Amino acid sequence: MSDRMGEFDLIARYFTRPAKRAVLGVGDDCALLQPAPGMQMAISSDMLVEGRHFFAGVTPFTLGHKALAVNLSDLAACGATPTAFTLALALPRVDEAWLQGFSSGLWALADAHGCELIGGDTTQGPLNICITVFGEVPRGQALLRSGAQADDDIYISGTPGDARLALDALRGTLALPTELLAQARARLEQPSPRVALGQALRGIATAAIDISDGLAGDLGHVLEASGVGARIDPEIATNLIAGCAHAAAAAGLFPYEKLLEYVFAGGDDYELAFTAPPAARQAVDAASRKSQTQVTRIGSIEKAPGLRLVDAQGRSVTQTFQSFDHFA
Repeated sequence: MSDRMGEFDLIARYFTRPAKRAVLGVGDDCALLQPAPGMQMAISSDMLVEGRHFFAGVTPFTLGHKALAVNLSDLAACGATPTAFTLALALPRVDEAWLQGFSSGLWALADAHGCELIGGDTTQGPLNICITVFGEVPRGQALLRSGAQADDDIYISGTPGDARLALDALRGTLALPTELLAQARARLEQPSPRVALGQALRGIATAAIDISDGLAGDLGHVLEASGVGARIDPEIATNLIAGCAHAAAAAGLFPYEKLLEYVFAGGDDYELAFTAPPAARQAVDAASRKSQTQVTRIGSIEKAPGLRLVDAQGRSVTQTFQSFDHFA
């Protein structure tokens, strides 16, 4: 541990690499990016605050991974290819072991997606991480929230609910077997941004969004932007998505209503919810295989506004689900 390292030494040692895709990277007052011909830039920012978005004791490697993953998930929802990112980092003190772990997790995910760090800022203060990510998408092919049409199918990637399961276990409100906790914790602390799926869905999906604050609430943003409603079969959404939360419910660790809460209001999933016409089902299956990402068809878009949970027997679920809100 050291408090003698200065700001610029810290940046040079842990967060500087030669620019490859950017015209100009770390070292000047601004970085320079040049989109390829026929491409549009996709840009997103996310902030992670200790005690709000992650536990104080989280390993720095997994924190470095998640800090970038939550931003890459936004690019995935747009169908964009990651190119570069900036990092603004507030640190209570210089801890070289922490910085080594954090930067290693950050670089590992960045390298996996060909995304380079091109600038940012560091300061002293409570631990706070803010990343802005840049991507490219062919002009006119970006996936938006506003394109869902009546009769479109609704899909979800991966296994929503697992991150919330881990959160409750880590808070001590739920006991999980060791192996199941490890699996769920990995989904919370090292989510997999569905970048390859988002790219594969260009020209297929009519709308898309990343699930960060809960499936019901985030899907609601698509419905509002598209001026439509939706009907979802909750039994499909909870039983066909066989993740950690489903396994815990099947083991009798909590009732079915809690499983619904995890899946529809859990948050921190960083999966994709998207819509596509029924005629595109084979194309969606092909995109799933190409991206090696599980997708599940859970319902359909309807003209009447609102989200309705109705099972195959026509029974409505009266349970309500609130999206996460930092200021609620």
